[in-house]
Amino acid sequence: MPGHDERIGRAMNYWLVKSEPSVWSWDQQVAKGAKGEAWTGVRNFTARQNLVNMKKGDKAFFYHSNEGKEIVGIAEVIKEAYPDPTDKTGKFVCVDIKADKPLKTPVTMAAVKAEKKLADMALVKYSRLSVQPVTAEEWKLVCKMGGL
Repeated sequence: MPGHDERIGRAMNYWLVKSEPSVWSWDQQVAKGAKGEAWTGVRNFTARQNLVNMKKGDKAFFYHSNEGKEIVGIAEVIKEAYPDPTDKTGKFVCVDIKADKPLKTPVTMAAVKAEKKLADMALVKYSRLSVQPVTAEEWKLVCKMGGL
């Protein structure tokens, strides 16, 4: 069944996380290996709620924002939401993610916008949102566009 993870017996959720490569790049994420890295610094309440909704084992597209503007890889959530240590207010959370695999071909924002089937994707409609949900249909199509 697509979008279902037999190991954990629940529907798989898909996400997209954004980072400026000059701040945190895909290569830096890959270098962290299996221990992954905390996805900190989110200061938007909609994005915060998306982090709260992430479950261990969920997959996320890794998107280079501002520079590049392309989906470059797939990451996996390895630790669910906990207080963001970089937030002095105590209002925001982070999750830990690890790099799973790169896309064979990065999928640019222009390519996403050009694909009519992705017109409702959060990346198109809410382009400034740093942590976004991705539907199973969008996930499959973007993976195909990326050569996976």
